Amino acid sequence: MIEQLRHHVASIAGMVRSWLSTPDFYVQAAIVVGALALAYAFAPFLLAQTRRLERLWPEERFAQARRLIFAARDLLRPALIVALLATGAIVADAVVGQSWVVRLAQSLAIAFLIYAAIKRFIANATLRSAATWIGVPAAVLWAFGYLDEALVWLDSVAISAGNIRISVLFLAKAAAAGGFFFWLGRRSNDYGQQLIHRQEGIDPPTRELFGKMFEIAVFGVIVVLLLQVLGLDLTALAIFGGALGVGLGFGLQQIASNFISGIILLLERSMGAGDYIELADGRAGVLSKVHMRSSVLKTFDGKEIMVPNEQFITTRFVNWTRADPHQRYEVAFNVPYDVDLKAVRDIVTAAVARDTRVLQAPEPPQTEIRRFGEFRIALAAVFWVDGLDDGPNRFSSDIAFLIWEALSAAGIPMTAKFSA
Repeated sequence: MIEQLRHHVASIAGMVRSWLSTPDFYVQAAIVVGALALAYAFAPFLLAQTRRLERLWPEERFAQARRLIFAARDLLRPALIVALLATGAIVADAVVGQSWVVRLAQSLAIAFLIYAAIKRFIANATLRSAATWIGVPAAVLWAFGYLDEALVWLDSVAISAGNIRISVLFLAKAAAAGGFFFWLGRRSNDYGQQLIHRQEGIDPPTRELFGKMFEIAVFGVIVVLLLQVLGLDLTALAIFGGALGVGLGFGLQQIASNFISGIILLLERSMGAGDYIELADGRAGVLSKVHMRSSVLKTFDGKEIMVPNEQFITTRFVNWTRADPHQRYEVAFNVPYDVDLKAVRDIVTAAVARDTRVLQAPEPPQTEIRRFGEFRIALAAVFWVDGLDDGPNRFSSDIAFLIWEALSAAGIPMTAKFSA
């Protein structure tokens, strides 16, 4: 085996020495050097032209084209090298009747161009690494003419189970195609979601429903395309459906339940983005997103609560702002028996009404007696506001300050202690 390998290497070395000693090789080498020199000479000129083109195009109308040109600047020189070497190969065929040296240089230039494009346009580190370790070696193998042999070898390494055969080549194709298609699906979904949520003529719950349906449709199409690219019959979906059914029965029922619950919530419109939701356990926040599995409540202290969609179907929750943003609040306080209750009522009611956020409808602010204790009388200032007593608003706190200021100015004492 070693002797055969040595003989093969010696044969290749002899062929290389004979090639290097022929005039045809030097002609092709000169063409390669000339192409590289022309590329390095003309690349700055073409780069200046792209800058001039950027200045001529209005930024607001050609923003996408301007960004693409800016991103592709680093690829200008390697792309020019590839183009000049392609022309050089035609010249070499016409002059010396062969162009293998020029085409080899062109193939390596294409591999470098692919590497530069991967580094420039793929921001995700994982995808960039995968594309580099798959795309560049494939380009190099293609450059030296061994790509077909490598593919045949990868296809020969396989495992079989009945009529199912899975090879290393199939797994590589599945990983590459799956990564590309799901990246494309994610980008398409993000763009579509932006378009849907910009439709101000549609109410928010309907926009959320359309967005969810669009997301399902996009990734459904992606799965079908992936099956077609991998050469799988669509009847495989039936097998996949059976496997999915078994999975739902054993371990995926919660995921399926949350997904269906999210669709039900969007259809019945019991809540939507922007609503203030209070859960049965007392936690509350503004509903910011409804995902396929869970919804996000953002509290006013900056936290995000991930709530499974099923919880909104099976447990009680309070939607404070769904039907009407107007809210009724009250601020409790105590006064001793020896004060004029009518004067207290008038002073407190007038103080509350001074706050410009307090509404006069559905009813004006009032001061009511709650109960009589052994030493104190429990009162409450009742008022309506437009909004929630949390986050950017502090209605109860501000009203309590107004009540304290008004009663202190009138010489009326307050107490927090109450005995029933």
